[in-house]
Amino acid sequence: MEICVFGASSSVIDRTYIDRVERLGRKIAERGHGLVYGAGASGLMGAAARGAYSAGGSITGVVPDFFESEDMGVDGRIFNKCTELIKTGSMRERKRIMEDKADAFIIVPGGIGTFEEFFEVFTLKQLERHNKAIVILNINGYYDAMFKMLDEAVKRKFMREACRLLYEVCVDEDEALDYIENYKAMKINVFEMKNIENGE
Repeated sequence: MEICVFGASSSVIDRTYIDRVERLGRKIAERGHGLVYGAGASGLMGAAARGAYSAGGSITGVVPDFFESEDMGVDGRIFNKCTELIKTGSMRERKRIMEDKADAFIIVPGGIGTFEEFFEVFTLKQLERHNKAIVILNINGYYDAMFKMLDEAVKRKFMREACRLLYEVCVDEDEALDYIENYKAMKINVFEMKNIENGE
């Protein structure tokens, strides 16, 4: 199974996050799965790759060309031990390739790019463009505020309660991988996931 990990590129975050995601990458490989990710060497991207590499796992990195052609600083460095490195012409193409290659997604703490990646695979699942497992690994309660925002969207009827079934929240790496390995794709009725009455 190919598992895509979306997460931070920042290298100035607390060490706790880095250690946890490095452990996740190692466990992905130890369980016989491959890692698909954004090819970065720093932050939580780099941690996932180092973990997978330490356990002999397959690593597919996907990176846009401009990460090399422009001065991206420390956070722009590419992990140099990827099994396969795919270069793309745009961020949009990068996401598409990661989404296509992945059999499941794990979202670890991150910033704007990670938020975008989560909401894209979340939206695509709602629209029946894929039916893959999505896990949010909520390390140190990082995503608690986002869950409150989603609660508010449900409360105010901008999102159906049933949308919560499209992702799983875990706090432990083994719990996340157990969910993915035992995941049974559900039949999704998009009309049950959206407010469509009165043209909404």
